[in-house]
Amino acid sequence: MNKLKLRSLIEQFFIEDIGEQDITTDLIFSDNTKGEVVFLAKETGTFCGEDIIKTGFHLLNPQVNIQLFVKDGDPIKAGERLAVASGEISTLLKGERVILNLIQRMSGIATLTRKAVETLDSSFTRICDTRKTTPGLRMLEKYAVRCGGGYNHRYGLYDGVMIKDNHISFAGSITRAVDLVREKLGHMVKIEVETETKDQVIEAVEAGVDVIMFDNRTPDEIKALIKLVPDHIITEASGGIDLSNLGSYRDCGVHYISLGFLTHSYKALDISVKVSMSE
Repeated sequence: MNKLKLRSLIEQFFIEDIGEQDITTDLIFSDNTKGEVVFLAKETGTFCGEDIIKTGFHLLNPQVNIQLFVKDGDPIKAGERLAVASGEISTLLKGERVILNLIQRMSGIATLTRKAVETLDSSFTRICDTRKTTPGLRMLEKYAVRCGGGYNHRYGLYDGVMIKDNHISFAGSITRAVDLVREKLGHMVKIEVETETKDQVIEAVEAGVDVIMFDNRTPDEIKALIKLVPDHIITEASGGIDLSNLGSYRDCGVHYISLGFLTHSYKALDISVKVSMSE
C-alpha cells in the first residue's frame, strides 16, 4: 500500500471520529495512565491490517508499542491473539474503534477472496476484483483482495481503457471506439473491450485489443467464444458469477474472472478488542 496515502486516509478517519476531542476518555484518564489493548479473532478467516494497526496508533502517539503476532494473508482461528498495543490509555481508546473497523472489513474481504480462490481451484485462471469498492476505501479493499490471494483489476478510470456496452453504443461500434482511443492513447496502457456476442468477439479481435471480457456468459458459451481469440489476447469473464457457480468456470479457459462481490458483498470478519491496565 502507498504509506503516504494510508496515513492521510487514517488521519481523516480519526478526524471524523474524534473531532475536537474524545470527551469521555479525556475526562476519565490522564495522559500518563498506561494500558494495553489486545486484538482477538473471534472466527476463522484470513487476516489483513498490519499497517492499519501500526500506522493508526503511531499517528496518535509514536510511543505506543505494537506487537503483531500475524502477518497480512495469514490464516487465523477463533481465539487467536492478533496484536497487542500498549501505551497511554487515552491514545488506545481514541484509536481502537477506527482501527478495528478497518481490519474487520479488510480481513473480511481477504477471507472472502481466499474462499473464492479455493472454490475456483485453478492453477491457470486468476481471481480479480472490480471497481465496485467503497468510496474512499478502494486502496485498502484492493490490498485486502491481494492478501486473500486475488489480483487487482484497474484501480480507476485513469489506469486502463475499458470499453463497455455504453461506450460502444455511443461510439457506434467496437472498431470505432478502439480507433478513437488509439488516436490519443499512449503505448503503455492496455485496451479492454466488453463483449456479449460472437460478432463482438470477432470485431474486438480484428480491432487488435489487448483484453477481451466475456460479459454474462456461461462457461459453455465462453469455451466456444474463446476459440475465436488468439493466444496473445488476455481473456476475462465477468457478470453473473458468485460462489455458487464459480467452480463451473474452472476449465472455461479465461485468464481472469473478475468478481464484484469481493468488495461490495463481503462480511466483516469478527475481531474484538480486550483491554487491561498495565502493571
